[in-house]
Amino acid sequence: MKFIYIISANLFRKKTRLLLTIGSFATALFLFAFLAVVRDVFRFRGAAISADRVIVTNRASVLVPLPLAYNDRIAKIPGVRNVTHVNWFAGFYQDQKNSFPQFAIDTETHRQVFPDYVVPDQQWHAFLKDRQGAIAGVQTAERFHWKIGDRIPITSTLYGTGTWEFNLVGIYHCQRAGDVANQFWFQWDYFEEKVPQPNKGQVGFYYVRINNPDDAVRVSRAIDNEFSNSSYETRSASESTFVANSVKMFANVQFLILSVGAVVLFTLLLVTGNTMAISVRERTSELAVFKAVGFPNFLLLILVLAESLLIALIGGALGLLLASFAMPVLAKALNGMFPNLILAPRVILFGLTVAILVGILSGLLPGLGAMRLRIVTALRRV
Repeated sequence: MKFIYIISANLFRKKTRLLLTIGSFATALFLFAFLAVVRDVFRFRGAAISADRVIVTNRASVLVPLPLAYNDRIAKIPGVRNVTHVNWFAGFYQDQKNSFPQFAIDTETHRQVFPDYVVPDQQWHAFLKDRQGAIAGVQTAERFHWKIGDRIPITSTLYGTGTWEFNLVGIYHCQRAGDVANQFWFQWDYFEEKVPQPNKGQVGFYYVRINNPDDAVRVSRAIDNEFSNSSYETRSASESTFVANSVKMFANVQFLILSVGAVVLFTLLLVTGNTMAISVRERTSELAVFKAVGFPNFLLLILVLAESLLIALIGGALGLLLASFAMPVLAKALNGMFPNLILAPRVILFGLTVAILVGILSGLLPGLGAMRLRIVTALRRV
């Protein structure tokens, strides 16, 4: 108990410095957690990627459509199991900040290509019967507090056709834990009926489900060769490759965020460690007194390390706790643009490990110095 009293007395000797040091540690670990979450977002953690799906887009750009007539030709290529087409709608719900993925889908083939998106049969049949029917992902439904039977107005920003009305008849979820169910589907026939004439008979891109995932490269090349030298050449790739290429589009942004954040984090940890080291050095003479009354050297080192570790753990745990509460708030503030703002347990564990290491290093050097200090020399400072 006497050692706890000694550590407590040393910690609260200068309360302002103690609070600032703990605050610096908390800020550093909060920033660390934020950077880890940002990295996971840019890596599309939790995206529903299937090994047996190939995405076919226009070779010029993903924004340039493809002819609907390509559907049957793709279906005849060896190795292809199912083909479906989708159109990006690019609309918003009530306010432009409320954006989320919306697609016009082919109701006849969509479920065959996306078996990992689960819709109850009763809801799917209701979707097929209602021309204005729509199905939303469970996360999107929760975000806007939608329920089956609601009338959903979506304003188009891409096709200039004003506000479209949909009847929410179903809610889907993903089979795999961690996958994101945030899309909004409606019928291709309804889309084809309402879009301007120049947009009719065109699709955004094709999803192709293949028989063998190992044939993804071969099938992709066969599709592109089928339409080479045509007015609408294609670029095909497995879903994982397509996502990886999409990540590269944000590589510079990701690198900038992580670089700036890493520099700030490193600086905070250095400042914090230096402050803790100064705090210990100020008590060198007192440590010498302990040695004079019989405290062994290793016990002095343990006392110094215990103090620095306690500050590091309190500050680190506080920063990570604040981060765990802040991530859902941040996700809500971003209007669901990044639904996977999740502070993973591995991040918390690594953050606490970093805090412990900094605490040890901050107390180790002055503690070793106190151990080597000659009592007579140190007592001259009293």
